[in-house]
Amino acid sequence: MGNNNKKDWKEKDSISKSTLNKFTSLSGRELNNCYIPEDIKNLKYSKDLANPGEFPFTRGIHSNMYRGKLWTMRQFAGFGTPEDTNQRFKYLLEHGQTGLSTAFDMPTLMGWDADASISEGEVGICGVSVSSLADMEILFDGIPLDKVSTSMTINSPAIMVYAFYLAVAEKQGVPYSKLRGTLQNDILKEYIAQKEFIFPPKESMRIITDMIEFSTKEVPQFNPVSVSGYHIREAGSTAAQELAFTLADGFAYIEACIERGLDVDSFSPRISFFFNAHLDFFEEIAKYRAARRIFAKRMRDKYKAKNPKSWILRFHTQTAGCSLTAQQPENNIVRTAVEALAAVLGGTQSLHTNSMDETLALPSDKAVKIALRTQQILAYEHGVANVADPLGGSYYVEKLTDEIEAEANKYFDMIDAQGGVIACIENGFFQKEIADSAYRYQQELDNKEKIIVGINDFVEENEEIEIPILKISKEVEEVQVKRLREMKASRNRDNVKNSLAELRKSAADGTNLMPHILNCARNYVTLGEMCEELKVVFGTYVETAVF
Repeated sequence: MGNNNKKDWKEKDSISKSTLNKFTSLSGRELNNCYIPEDIKNLKYSKDLANPGEFPFTRGIHSNMYRGKLWTMRQFAGFGTPEDTNQRFKYLLEHGQTGLSTAFDMPTLMGWDADASISEGEVGICGVSVSSLADMEILFDGIPLDKVSTSMTINSPAIMVYAFYLAVAEKQGVPYSKLRGTLQNDILKEYIAQKEFIFPPKESMRIITDMIEFSTKEVPQFNPVSVSGYHIREAGSTAAQELAFTLADGFAYIEACIERGLDVDSFSPRISFFFNAHLDFFEEIAKYRAARRIFAKRMRDKYKAKNPKSWILRFHTQTAGCSLTAQQPENNIVRTAVEALAAVLGGTQSLHTNSMDETLALPSDKAVKIALRTQQILAYEHGVANVADPLGGSYYVEKLTDEIEAEANKYFDMIDAQGGVIACIENGFFQKEIADSAYRYQQELDNKEKIIVGINDFVEENEEIEIPILKISKEVEEVQVKRLREMKASRNRDNVKNSLAELRKSAADGTNLMPHILNCARNYVTLGEMCEELKVVFGTYVETAVF
């Protein structure tokens, strides 16, 4: 007969703590030695769990989950010239990838053209260089946009890149109604964590609301925003902070659209989310389950969404880049596989698995293939796709799910008390919370309370790295600058001037920016030129330092 006496477990737990290891989750959560029915005695199945595909979707958004459709295998790709990335896209599609995910270089992410002086040395280095519609045409040459789903990781200048993509679809003869994909376009998390912002928060929110309004009417299958907790976690947050801050950002976009006059059910089903899959296997699974439950309750009860599709949180997952090590890089294959398994058992809709060499350089073809094969092995060899929410009912997982939900709700209260997300960005609340969590974790590593193999234990002296490294040549920048200057010289200057004037007028008078950005794109106005025009009206943002 089993013994449910919690006192007995506590006594046994105290004996085990004689080791140096700290028995906490990655986020610092104190853990029991064992979890028993008493830990989840208040759990109500119909209210808190329900079956997969039923409100509040704790156990998954589909009744049959991966039996109906496997998650989308969407590997992040982008480097060098548009021709380089076009070839990588085709390589991935040929090897079984089911969706494209585009990485852009730093100049593109910051709204600078390849020929800007500040772009020197960065063109094509950490992603593909895109300055105009001409680059986007090459990037998707030979890739039918009505047949493939495309994700684009871009934020401050997302409206320009989106316009380039729509213009390529026009040239391919593909109607907007057939386009599927996702823009990251989550500017709030840029202020919180990644810092790739251009305009002030309120003006940036106006841009995103314009994009959601336009997409709702014109591009109904495209997700105009993917609210991203990934970068919040990479900056050092806990699992609960990642969840709370991400959902708070998502709710801020929803509230802005409601204030615009949009019906919540008209746009909210096209807002998706993007989470990190970190090292702590069970904590990550619980995080995803709590996210679905919180979102469903809020959408139905607070925002009064009537359509059940509006209650469903759909999310992409990427394994944790910050968990990868330059030391013993082959170990990253194992880390990534376990993180990916957590994402699958947590019910993700699409997944990117990091390559083993990403701390050293952009991934090589071989490393990318191993990362993709990792997903395929999980999907087809280990049986993890056979059953929806197989860890549902685990005393440990259910207790973690409840605790993370409760912690996230406390953060929502703190954010509301300070005046909302933008106020918390401006006063540094998010930034300080994340910094404190990152500092705690670093102390645990320094004290060997947490072990990272190859970093603070099991270290190999005089290690030699023997894996191929992808290097971006200086020629990439030369090619891109030359092409851009030739394009500028050949376009219709009057059309450029007039479309930029209309864009500035729209920025000033408050009309929807999207049609004017599209007109600029069609006239081969560059990303940098459009950003500079908007800076005249909106200004730029300088973050307040927080100590």
